[in-house]
This record gives sequence, C-alpha cells and structure tokens, in this order.
Amino acid sequence: MYLADEAWTDLEEYFENESLALVPLGSTEQHGPHLPESTDHVIAQGLAREAADRTGYLCTPTINVGVSPHHRQFPGTMWVDAPAFRDYVESFSRNLTYHGIDRIVYVNAHGGNVQHLREVGRRLHESGDAYAIEWMWDESIPDLVNDSFEHNGPHAGPKETAMVMHLRPELVHDDRLADARDGGWMDFDFAGATVNGARTFYDSVENAANGAFGDQTDATPEKGERLFEAATEQLVELCEWLAAREADELVPRPHV
Repeated sequence: MYLADEAWTDLEEYFENESLALVPLGSTEQHGPHLPESTDHVIAQGLAREAADRTGYLCTPTINVGVSPHHRQFPGTMWVDAPAFRDYVESFSRNLTYHGIDRIVYVNAHGGNVQHLREVGRRLHESGDAYAIEWMWDESIPDLVNDSFEHNGPHAGPKETAMVMHLRPELVHDDRLADARDGGWMDFDFAGATVNGARTFYDSVENAANGAFGDQTDATPEKGERLFEAATEQLVELCEWLAAREADELVPRPHV
C-alpha cells in the first residue's frame, strides 16, 4: 500500500489494523558519469514499494535528498546538513506515530544517511514513541553482492549499476561504463585511503576523479534482478519480524 495513492478513509482502516510503515530514503547525488543522480532513491523506493506490495504494509513517499556533502564537488549533487536531515526524518516519523504507527523501517540506499537514521531511531526509541530501524539493502545480502562482482566498489559501482539497470534501464548510460571504470578507482580499498589507521579523505573526488568506484562493466540487468529479489526477500522478512514483536519488546528497558 502506497500512502500517497490512497484515500484517507482507506488509510484510516489501515491504521486501525496495522502499526508498521516503510520509509524509503536515498539521495540525489553524483553516481559517476554513467548513472543518474537519482540512483539511491530509485533503489530505495523500488525495494520499499515491492516489499509493501508483497506484505500489504504501508509505504510512505520517498525522502529523496540526504546527507551528501562529500559529493558536493560534482555538479547537481544535492544535500542537507546532517542536523537538518535528522530533525526532518524525526519529524516525518513522529507524523506517522500520530496516526498510530509505532514500528518503522527506514529502507535506505545511501551510506551517508546510515549513522543519522540510527540516531533518529535512538531518539524515537528513548522517547517510547516508535521502534524505528535503519535497513541498508546491500548490507542485507553481503555474500551475494561480493560473489556477484570481482571489483565491487562502495559507490557508483557494479552493484548500484546493476540495480538501476534492473529498475530503470533507460537511465543508465551503457556507453560510459568503461569510462566510469577507467576514470575512477576500480580496485578501491579503504586501507589504501588511510595512513596509520587514520582516514585521510573527506570527499569522494579525492579518491576518484569521476566519482565512481569498482568495475561498472561487470554489471548486468540479470545480476540487478537477482540482487533486487534477494534484498526484497530480506526486507519482507524484516517487516514480518518487526510486526510480530509484542509492544513490550520494543520499549526501552528500565534502569538497572
């Protein structure tokens, strides 16, 4: 069920019987020369809508702009400051609790959002208003992701390329895949971007002139479909697990 497509009378019935909502979040930021800036929110929305369709749970509109200042040097990248993002998502979530939602899954597809969504979840948990958890699609299927690509890449790499090939193939510049690989950092390794254990970079452009990592030529729509199906299954199972929890399992434990 997609909230924005429903009449309030139908939503009223949902809120009377269910208490879980999926909130897709992504970013609008550079994803190399071959992918659209909508990559992250396309993936998040696709997964959240599919899981909602399969389970009957509510999916909200997508939060399209996230915490992305580390991509600011690339034209068109949009971002909001981290405190503003956290406050917005918290307010957005409290809006849901007003209607009776007390379980929220943040369906996230942007690494820059992770720590901030977890902080919002902590705030909502501590206040007792909701149990909100952050879910990152590729972290739910790490073995499949790693086995699918020889040179994966943490950003604008073959995993995201394959997912967009599956979801929105018309947005992928297939003729630029080799350029994305050759102009970026194919063999990216976080250890190669540290000195004595200290992270030595702040912005994406410091490591890849075109903002891309990994071997994009290894992506195919078929691989994207396999990743999408596997991640959707994980998300559906997570929703069912959360919906089955008793209310007293989701509130803060008392002081020892």
